[in-house]
Formats: sequence, structure tokens, C-alpha cells
Amino acid sequence: MKIKKGDTVIVIAGSNKGKKGEVVRAIPSQDKLVVKGVNYVKKTIKKSKENPKGGFIEKELPIHISNVMLFCPKNNKGVRVGYVIDKNGDKKRKARAKGVDYIFE
Repeated sequence: MKIKKGDTVIVIAGSNKGKKGEVVRAIPSQDKLVVKGVNYVKKTIKKSKENPKGGFIEKELPIHISNVMLFCPKNNKGVRVGYVIDKNGDKKRKARAKGVDYIFE
């Protein structure tokens, strides 16, 4: 998975298209991400001892990885990601966009 927890992504498809957010959790087995501020759903809570009134809770649901792109701060757009090996032999993520030379940390 080329997108990791803590990365900033932009949604490119769906009802939240155009929104930016930080990846809170990655689920590699399902190819999904939980992105802060994206894909909210209102969930009903039954009455219980902890919550005597019941009510609603807003919850972030996972979004498929194909619906987001990694956000590049250099050109303020979503970019594809490739890998590059530096001089020390470490594998780094690099933006694959025309005219952009940006390595993600």
C-alpha cells in the first residue's frame, strides 16, 4: 500500500470528491483508508446505562484506496506515487507527476 497513516490525501471520486484530509487508519487487507473529515455517517445509538438518552453519533467510515490520491504540497494537487531507492539503499516514495520532483517522508 503506497499510502500510509499520517499522509494527506485528496478524494477524487464519490460524494466527498475534492475534500482533503489526513489518513487516520489504513486497512491493507481491504485496500481501504479512514480519512479524517471524509465519509461521515450518522449512526443511531440505543439507550443504555452509559448513554441514557440515546441519540446519534457521527462516525468516519473507510473509503477505498482507489478513490483517493496522495496530496503533493509542491503543486497543490493529487499525485500518483512511485518508489525510488536513494544512495543509502533506502526505499522512498516519490511523486509521479510531470515536472514535479518531490519525495514524501
